[in-house]
Amino acid sequence: MMNLKLAAAALVAVATFAAPAVGYAQDAVAATDIVPASPLAELPRNQTVQLGWGVAGGSSIGTTNPWVLPGYTHQEGNNLMWEPLMYFGIYKNEYIPWLADSMEYTDDTFTTLEIKLNKDAKWSDGTPVTSADVKYTFDGQIKYETLPYHVQFADQVDSVTAKDDLTVEVKFKAPAPRFKFEVLTEKFDTGIPIVPSAYLSAQADPTKAPGRDEIPHSGPFNIVAWNVNQKIFDLRTDWWAVTAGRVAAAPAVKRVVIVNILNQPIDTVAQRLVNNEFDSAVDMRAQIIQNILQQNPEIQSWTGSESPYGYLDWWPNSLWMNDQLEPYSDPNVRKAVSLAINRDAINELLYEGAKVATIYPFPLYPNLQAFADSPAVKAEEAKYEPGKFDLDESAKLMEGAGWTKNGDGLWEKDGHTFDATIQAFESIHGDIAPVLAEMLRQAGFDSNVNFGTDAYQNMVDGKAGFYMFGHGASLFDPFEALNLFHGKYSQAIGTGAGNNRFSRYKNPEYDALLDGIASLSSDDPKFQEGAAKALGIYWRDTIDVPIIQWLHRIAYNNHYWKNWPSSTNPAQGENGAFWAHTGMLVITGLQPSGAQ
Repeated sequence: MMNLKLAAAALVAVATFAAPAVGYAQDAVAATDIVPASPLAELPRNQTVQLGWGVAGGSSIGTTNPWVLPGYTHQEGNNLMWEPLMYFGIYKNEYIPWLADSMEYTDDTFTTLEIKLNKDAKWSDGTPVTSADVKYTFDGQIKYETLPYHVQFADQVDSVTAKDDLTVEVKFKAPAPRFKFEVLTEKFDTGIPIVPSAYLSAQADPTKAPGRDEIPHSGPFNIVAWNVNQKIFDLRTDWWAVTAGRVAAAPAVKRVVIVNILNQPIDTVAQRLVNNEFDSAVDMRAQIIQNILQQNPEIQSWTGSESPYGYLDWWPNSLWMNDQLEPYSDPNVRKAVSLAINRDAINELLYEGAKVATIYPFPLYPNLQAFADSPAVKAEEAKYEPGKFDLDESAKLMEGAGWTKNGDGLWEKDGHTFDATIQAFESIHGDIAPVLAEMLRQAGFDSNVNFGTDAYQNMVDGKAGFYMFGHGASLFDPFEALNLFHGKYSQAIGTGAGNNRFSRYKNPEYDALLDGIASLSSDDPKFQEGAAKALGIYWRDTIDVPIIQWLHRIAYNNHYWKNWPSSTNPAQGENGAFWAHTGMLVITGLQPSGAQ
């Protein structure tokens, strides 16, 4: 046990904040600073929110058009400019109407969706948001292959019709019961914003026009300055949502300053929080946020000053592997790896006993918790025991696969030890990855951790070893998480694994189950039955090894600003990450604490 504790602490103190590498479908527009024509007016600290994050890790400086860099560009403040038809408040399990007043399927065949827009919604240039903008947004997703939801629109949407200025009708080629939630609703990092048709249709190529500070947007903030060191947004006084009653009053936050902390030591970021320089910052590991809370009593976490300090994120982490590559292609070997993971010890060592270790590839939000607790799923769990820790059984499976332990106690075959290198990211896995490596070594696997800059690319390329990474998919029902492993996404060895589907798993039996439930609503008994069977196959074949539910441990500083979302203050049900699509709700909900 002491070895595991030492492993957990070994790298946390020296970690730096660095965004994992991501791939884009097209080249970025050249970076160009946004410089105000005259010096910005000075605002007092109690009107300014200061955030420690990145300003150009996922976007080119100066690019505000969400069509230019498909991906997670909203995370660097652009979520303050762009709005969706609806948000989803995950902790209240309900839709939050926004640009749209309603968005409903016209009947239970799920083949037609009718959208009614809010009559007061306006762009920053004063023109109304109309059905023409929605149609242009949807048609663009169909037309431009670089856009993030091109495949979903091209495969599923038959037609988009503007019935009048405030009404849009979407017809689907086949039943599409998840389209409203998965594609058109913003939550965490998924969903699409509505873009201005008049501006983008006038560009030579709307996917290459950077937008800068001139593109009309519906969100509450204007971009006023942006360089490599910081990104500044100022509140616009004519934000439509105030008139429309979407918010109770004009936001108290008049300016948002995002300070670039990429590649800064995480303890430096923590100290800037303690010193009240930052109001919030990047997600922290447990040991660091504990220290922050101890040093500054005005700072809270999602759970106050109590463990586990964070809320449940949508990104449960597994040890993925290339299921086509030997020896990981053997399900018995993958099961042996799973049996070497002591999830109870993980909870005790890293989370002070909180139940964070998991056996699921999806987060246990309300609907998904109900699915996990269903008799059909419990029967599959009892059959395959996905959370079992048993080194003897693990050893039997390895011996049955032809492996023997060498003089160092490591599994060896044909003169080679079992490569159990864990590819991971130090800034977010600095606590868990060393613990997993030690567990695997104690079970005979030749394991260590690679926190190098090549870690993500090794995952994409399907290199030997394990990949510590999440499942950014399901939020409401399990389909999207299970669909990550559909054979149609399985890439051959020698090609890159697209959209972080690293397992390269392929099984016609599994695919048939998913195809059979794709057109069914999540409350359909046949959907529940089929999804439970698919989850059973996930466990039976150990497609990957689920490790932990992901927690966002974010420090919220109440010195200048209060009313941060928390377990006791769920606000509109949004998660507490200011960088998520719903981050605009977090920022506009803040109230000054009284400090000057």
